[in-house]
Formats: sequence, C-alpha cells, structure tokens
Amino acid sequence: MRTASILAAAALGAMFGPAHAQTAGSYLNRPITMVVPLPAGGTADLLCRLAAERAAAVLKQQVIVENRPVGAGGRVAIEAVMRSAPDGYTVLCAPQLSYTVAHLLFVKSPLDTRTMEPVSVLAAYPLILIARGNFPADDLPGFIAYAKANPNKVTYGHQGKGNTGHLLGELMMLRGKFRMAEIPYRGSAPAINDLLGGNIDLVPDYLLANKQNIDAGKLKLLATGSRERIKNYAKAATIAETLPDVYADTWMAVAAPPATPKDITQRLSDAIGQGFKTEELRKRILALEAEPLGNSPDGMRKMINASTQQWGPVVEAAKIAID
Repeated sequence: MRTASILAAAALGAMFGPAHAQTAGSYLNRPITMVVPLPAGGTADLLCRLAAERAAAVLKQQVIVENRPVGAGGRVAIEAVMRSAPDGYTVLCAPQLSYTVAHLLFVKSPLDTRTMEPVSVLAAYPLILIARGNFPADDLPGFIAYAKANPNKVTYGHQGKGNTGHLLGELMMLRGKFRMAEIPYRGSAPAINDLLGGNIDLVPDYLLANKQNIDAGKLKLLATGSRERIKNYAKAATIAETLPDVYADTWMAVAAPPATPKDITQRLSDAIGQGFKTEELRKRILALEAEPLGNSPDGMRKMINASTQQWGPVVEAAKIAID
C-alpha cells in the first residue's frame, strides 16, 4: 500500500474519531444513502437498487440510491464516500475494480479504496468476447492467429480506460503474445454500435445486452470469461481453454467508509444477504445472466484480494493510469 494512502486512511480515522463513533445499537435512526458511481439503468445499477430495496425491507429503514456518474471511473463519487463519516449512513455500491486496483489507476488520488470496510458482493457476471459479424474467425484461437498475422491491425474497443474490458484486452495480449489496437469509448453502447457497424473488430462486454445480436448472427461470440461454458451458448469455449488461467468477470459490491465499525458493516451485510438468498430474487438475478452472491464482509475481502492479484500486474504491465 502506498505511504500516501496509509496516511490518508489514518487522517480519515482521526477526522471521524469518537465524536462520530457509531455502533449497531444506536444505528438506523435515519435513511441510508447508497452512492452508485454509474448512470441509472443497466445491470450494475439494477443490482445496487435490488440491494437497497432488500436491505431497506430487512432493516426497516429507507435506503436511498444516489447515482453520481462523475469523473473517470467514478472517482469523484468514490472519494466522496470515503470521506464520509464512518457511521453506516453512506455506503458505496460499485464494480469490482473500484475496490481492487483503483489505487493503481487513479494516480493522483490520495485515497486507497482497499482501506474501505467490505460489506457484501451482490452478484458476479462474466465478460464475453464478441467480434463483428463478418470477422474472418469464429473462435478465439482463430482470432488470435489472425491478430498475430496482422499485428496492430485488429482493433478492440472497450468501455473506458481502466474498465474490466480494457484490462481483459491487455491481459489477452500479454498471455497470447499478440498486439491489437485499442479504441476506448465512453460506455458499452457506442463500442457495440461501432462493432455492429463493422468499424472495430472486437469488444469484451456482457452477455445480457448482446444476446439479441449474437442470436441474430450480427455479432460473433468468440469466448467467455467464465470458468465454465455458458449453458445456453455451450459452443463458445471459455477464454481459459485457449489462454490458461485467464478468467474475467465483473462483480458489484457494497462497502462502507474506512473505520466504519464492524458490527455496522455486518448488520448491513446480513440484511443484503438475507434478501439475496430469497428464491424470487435469485431468479431475477439469474435472468440478468449473473450469479447471485450476497456474501459476507470476509467473503468480499477475499474476492478483493484475488482481484487485486489478478488485475494489479496487468495495470502495471500495460502502464494504465487515469488522471
């Protein structure tokens, strides 16, 4: 952990000392704000709203979802939550990389999100590799062979610098020993539109938003980032079948500001977990092509460590930084 990040965490603890101390016994006398550093709509935002809805029902207290898609990678919203009082009334609901490699990506930020208190990972969903419909290869081995024969001529689009799709593209090139030209976009929609138009060759994205175009033959599903093949698309191999140990998913999770008491984060986690284990909600999440989790703070901490170990070396090797 960087020295500046450690000092920033210590400063936060000093700022919100005994005067702001909060325990579960006196907790929940006003609404909770769940900050989402993403626009409203889409699978990620929906998962946060489901978590807020179920937690509110269990805790008998309103949970307000506040979308703040400001700054690259949601940095402004993330830092605002980290500077909030550690009393359980302001929490963050954000994607995996916000908690695992933000300290590497946000080079000018004094804060390290790994100092946040984990609450719960809501659900995880794999990335898929989709190519334009007329790309001259139908699977990942063929794609890599074509890319090697045409270095830097194959283009891949992604949802923005430091996004999981961006990191997956870089990881594939490192492991597969080939080069592509990177085309960054602001979100999935413009990247997919250019893919459909044949302007780029590949986009690492998610199944739910692309099923219709894949089924219609407008896009080619080359491989999936999951550990097993996707049931309804079993002909598409996993990336790891071609590039061993290369897996890629996104998970959405809730965390509290640094120094939030453990009994408060546990209470929030229990409320979310209780809601996410209902059969009705599990069915809704599975319909989003996601795996429902609703795990514990310790479970989330283990997932943070695994993600940092996976993606940290990729960020450093590819020299990815967000101002």
